[in-house]
Amino acid sequence: MAHIRIPRPWEISEREATPESAFMTRRRFLAGSLLATVATAGLVSGCSPPPANDAPPLSDIEKKIYPAPRNNAYSLDRDLTDEAVAAGYNNFYEFSDAKEDVRTLARRLIQRPWAVEISGLVGKPRTFDIDDLLKTLPMEERLYRLRCVEAWSMAVPWTGFPLRALLEKVEPGSRATHVRMTTFYRPFQAFGQLAFWEPWPYTEGLTLPEAMNELTFMAVGVYGHPLPAQHGAPIRLVVPWKYGYKSIKSVVKIELIDHAPSTFWNTVDPLEYDFTANVDPKVPHPRWPQSREKMIGTEQVRLTLPYNGYGREVAHLYGG
Repeated sequence: MAHIRIPRPWEISEREATPESAFMTRRRFLAGSLLATVATAGLVSGCSPPPANDAPPLSDIEKKIYPAPRNNAYSLDRDLTDEAVAAGYNNFYEFSDAKEDVRTLARRLIQRPWAVEISGLVGKPRTFDIDDLLKTLPMEERLYRLRCVEAWSMAVPWTGFPLRALLEKVEPGSRATHVRMTTFYRPFQAFGQLAFWEPWPYTEGLTLPEAMNELTFMAVGVYGHPLPAQHGAPIRLVVPWKYGYKSIKSVVKIELIDHAPSTFWNTVDPLEYDFTANVDPKVPHPRWPQSREKMIGTEQVRLTLPYNGYGREVAHLYGG
């Protein structure tokens, strides 16, 4: 006797299931809709228009830093991206998935007081006030290439200090193998974090040798002044041989651990965003070509370089 299966009322066939790519797009659409609803309704205190310019007046500490001396060991094979272009084209999903909106929306981020906690497998766990870091660590300017996985690129002058200089202050333990970084969680300043289905707060990670590499940089300024909010104020990571999503913005916590940590985009979509995220023109991406890149502002198309052109400094970390 043939077996006849009567589907339950809530069941659908496989051909009617939403493709994963469409589902991910809808998640981002819903986040954008939620942001727009909150902004329109005025549910957040302080809904007055943002100030006219990005950078507030320099504090007494900042007046002693900027402009910082340029480290000429880090030169470029291309012109710097115009500051106005770099300031208006930003990925910062805590605020919006529309790059052109981030500049305005991110101004809601309150940057003082701000502290960075360093804990985990360290000999001397500490919490650093951002202004104490500005006073105690030697600042320099470095010119770095920035390559986004979305196949666009910039050339940016960052001001800051090597991450290694900060980690050495807390004495990494012998069992530490990785560094996990975490950004803020303030959903009523950063409306994108109201998308509760996303794994907020944003996290990223490096191996300890990557974190201690001479190129790995903690930026507190850009274009000769403190970071505007949309660039990840008041302190962010810059890892120039990796795709931009690895360079976490607005860091509040650094942990030294003995395993590879979960990270935001690798959790959301591991098929598109791998943990290592080294720039590699030979490895295809489901949505964006990786062999070429477009310079934002000039629209110049360039061949993408392995490790974003920093192979001499970092290839040894990966066996060649």
